[in-house]
Amino acid sequence: MPLIIKSECIDIKDGICTTSCPVDCIYEGERMFYIHPVECIECGMCESICPVDAIRYADEVSGADEAFIGINNDVFYDLDGKLIEPGGWRRGDAPIKDHPVVRDFPRRTVEEKIS
Repeated sequence: MPLIIKSECIDIKDGICTTSCPVDCIYEGERMFYIHPVECIECGMCESICPVDAIRYADEVSGADEAFIGINNDVFYDLDGKLIEPGGWRRGDAPIKDHPVVRDFPRRTVEEKIS
């Protein structure tokens, strides 16, 4: 079961998770990071280093967080339903387009980001 990134990452985008990923499967979006569902080798390094506790194995999430299983998956499919396999993210790459749910997510204030 791959790892996913949940809503705690939206508008935070600390990015430290990308430094621990041995296969560069964490991609920067416009408002959050996403884990590629096929490239992830499920090592858990990113989960252990995330400062906002946004990363979980997909089979460990429940409630409203379950939507982020699909969100992390869906951003890597094109309009024809074909999986996009970029082959690894590098700092400086253009951000991928956010999932519509993330785009529409209420913006966090500075205070919400700090707490």
